Amino acid sequence: MGRNFLLPFCLSGRYLRLKFSVLFLGIIFGGALLLSSCGSRTDNDTATKEKEILANDVAELTADQAKMAGIEMGSVEMRTLSNLIKINGVISTPPQNIATISAPLGGFIKSTSLLQGSPVKRNQVLAMIENPEFIELQQSFLESRSQLEYIEADYNRQKDLNKEKISSVKSFQQITAEYKQLKTKVSALTQKLALIGIDPAKISENKIMRAIPVLSPIDGYVKQVNVNIGKYVAPTDVLFEIVNTSHLTVELTVFEKDIHEISIGQQLRFGLSDEGKDQYQAKIYQVGKILNTDKTVKVYGSITNPSARLIPGIYVTANVETTDNMVTALPSEAIVQYDGKDYVFIYDRVKTENGKQVTEYKMVQVKRGVTDNGYSEVILPVNFDKKKSKVVIKGAYTILTGNKNAGDMSC
Repeated sequence: MGRNFLLPFCLSGRYLRLKFSVLFLGIIFGGALLLSSCGSRTDNDTATKEKEILANDVAELTADQAKMAGIEMGSVEMRTLSNLIKINGVISTPPQNIATISAPLGGFIKSTSLLQGSPVKRNQVLAMIENPEFIELQQSFLESRSQLEYIEADYNRQKDLNKEKISSVKSFQQITAEYKQLKTKVSALTQKLALIGIDPAKISENKIMRAIPVLSPIDGYVKQVNVNIGKYVAPTDVLFEIVNTSHLTVELTVFEKDIHEISIGQQLRFGLSDEGKDQYQAKIYQVGKILNTDKTVKVYGSITNPSARLIPGIYVTANVETTDNMVTALPSEAIVQYDGKDYVFIYDRVKTENGKQVTEYKMVQVKRGVTDNGYSEVILPVNFDKKKSKVVIKGAYTILTGNKNAGDMSC
């Protein structure tokens, strides 16, 4: 009976010892596997870090990655590029095409029918203006003219008598002075009437004008209206401003650092801010010779393709084309910028890594020059081989982004 009792116990003890042995072996094997795995990750981590150190100036792409990035290769070219200077400006009108209209003697506005933007023709009546001085001026002119006719007749008579030695020299001198004085007065009154718009030949004792017309001196559009019926205007007040838009110019503000690049005869392209493209052309006809207080110079260009959208005062952005130069150039998208410097990627080599072919691209620092029509001048290092070097002309920014965003791996 005792044997039967001990047998299960012994069997149970052997079972426990067996179970402990298996568990111990499992722990040892698992620890070895963990150490092996960690050691492997440490080796991979070291290798990765070494690889990322190279990635500071070398980027690697597999064939699939290059295809997805749209990588295209090309070579440095010699191209003729125009240096474009960006300048801001406005559409303006030459002074001879702007008329500021006032009333020389002032007066009250009797009538007007113009609004801002109304088209007008040369010598068109803009308004009628009344002033008692107009009547007094015409009265003085008519009286002086009548007196002149009488004095002139007396002068001619005294002149004949003086030749015959019938009248005294003193009498002739006196009538001569009166004649010249009155003649001067009539001439001055004639000019005053013409100045306010009255034709002396059209007035008489029975025809005196109380209101005179204000005429437009040029063709154009009414830019400004400052009058209304019944308003009194002084001689210094501006009644209307007329602008002729048939010969518009583009007025540019050029900074001191760029003025040496600008000359008469250069072509420029400009556009309006809401159009987003340069669709108008102009030719520079005048360059200012005085530097303003803000270190700028005014430059003027005549517009060669005017449009109804171009109105005085509207802001524009212009590109002035300077002298063409033959330079080493690449498509602008081939040049990338990092940390304030310009770079290009060139083909370095193809290697095998984990059974796959990997292409290495080397990052080369350059300097960007003028840009024109999608191409940029590129100033290359001294030892750069333009004939043999293959440059990434598309997808360069994708390589740069992947290269600089690569992170460290850890265990």
